[in-house]
Amino acid sequence: FAADGMAHAHMGHVTDGWNDTPDGKGLLPTAIAEAMIAIQHAGFAVKKPTDLVWMQTHAHHVLHAIDASLEANGPGLGYGVMKAAGGASKHINFAAESDGASNNVKAHTVHVMASTDNTVVRAKQIVSLAKILIASSSTSEAHTLGHQILTLCNELIKGTDADGDGSISWKQGEGGLNIALTHMGFMAKGEELN
Repeated sequence: FAADGMAHAHMGHVTDGWNDTPDGKGLLPTAIAEAMIAIQHAGFAVKKPTDLVWMQTHAHHVLHAIDASLEANGPGLGYGVMKAAGGASKHINFAAESDGASNNVKAHTVHVMASTDNTVVRAKQIVSLAKILIASSSTSEAHTLGHQILTLCNELIKGTDADGDGSISWKQGEGGLNIALTHMGFMAKGEELN
């Protein structure tokens, strides 16, 4: 590897491919794919507000897409948003800490890590809410929880404007996986990789 080779290799693990992901995809695309499945099933859950079994079934499907270690079976890829986003955060940090990592890599790593770490926080909140929904005996409580889960699932990808300034940045509590992907693009461009 050249001086910047290890940094670029770890960038590749985030965007292009990693050895334990489904189909060997990058950690970030895997997180996005799992988040899309979670969004879909959270959406299904709230469609039948009087059917507790229906809502609980789809809460299980959301759990599977968020953390496959908690819910072994479901329509997800079997990897989970939590593991994929956490892995992306870890590997981009490895890139920034690699010998010869450029200032460009180091600067955008802050943005990517903040956004992937936000995603892990949201994923943990979804897990907590899904567990409550699955244990609930009240359709109205389950439906309310379902809407909270759906909101958080959407935020996995698009983030949220936490400070109310009219935009979603990479900052803590704001950016989601889209922001992480955007900043990986900036990083790759700065490294002349795209």
